[in-house]
Amino acid sequence: MFLFPAIDVRDGKCVRLRQGDYGQETVYGDDPVAQAVAFAEAGAGWIHVVDLDAARTGVPVNRAVVAAIADAVDVPVQTGGGVRDPAAADALFVAGVERVVVGTAALSNPDFVRVLARDHRVAVGLDAKSGEIAIDGWLVGSGRSVLDVARSFADAGVDAFVVTDISRDGTLEGPDLDGLRAVVAATQVDVVASGGVGTLDDLRALAAIEASGKRLAGAIVGKAMYEGHFTVEEGAAALEELM
Repeated sequence: MFLFPAIDVRDGKCVRLRQGDYGQETVYGDDPVAQAVAFAEAGAGWIHVVDLDAARTGVPVNRAVVAAIADAVDVPVQTGGGVRDPAAADALFVAGVERVVVGTAALSNPDFVRVLARDHRVAVGLDAKSGEIAIDGWLVGSGRSVLDVARSFADAGVDAFVVTDISRDGTLEGPDLDGLRAVVAATQVDVVASGGVGTLDDLRALAAIEASGKRLAGAIVGKAMYEGHFTVEEGAAALEELM
């Protein structure tokens, strides 16, 4: 199970939002590339990057930052935010991104995901409020559940599902263990957890999730590490304890 330190980019800065609210932003630095290098050097298995501006508007204003991160680190980069057409996805792959996360477009144009997944590593972003998938930068409800969307992509060849509980994201109040267990049980696709991790015990609880002999593939962590609750090294070690 991999630790995915998160770098959310807005206006070129490294930030975190609380519960996906663009009005509740904390800036943690003005050099996302240096932050990515620090995470990689500390032993991160992946780097998870989100272009928050693109997630809301579809305009990839931070694409150069994402490309610079991919060029600067020697671990795989997973990125999402505003990936709504083949051109946006191709630009990220050309920039060196290993896996692209598609959220909004996965619901509006599922064939786009299916075609993209034939030749590339693609994750579907399952970002939910009270079990309902949210789209357009987490601002609009879709009317569909996490499990419904996950099952609809079961045979699409996608690499992973990135499951985020928006109500817990940036709160440090703990992940939705029951919800994540249900997704793991419902699909053979790798599941990466996101949202709510605040302690090493939260990571250990994620690593202990098992359903039908399957475990989580990874955990995305942001605020807990930016605010010094634990380090990348400590987080990675916690995830390995039950492996």
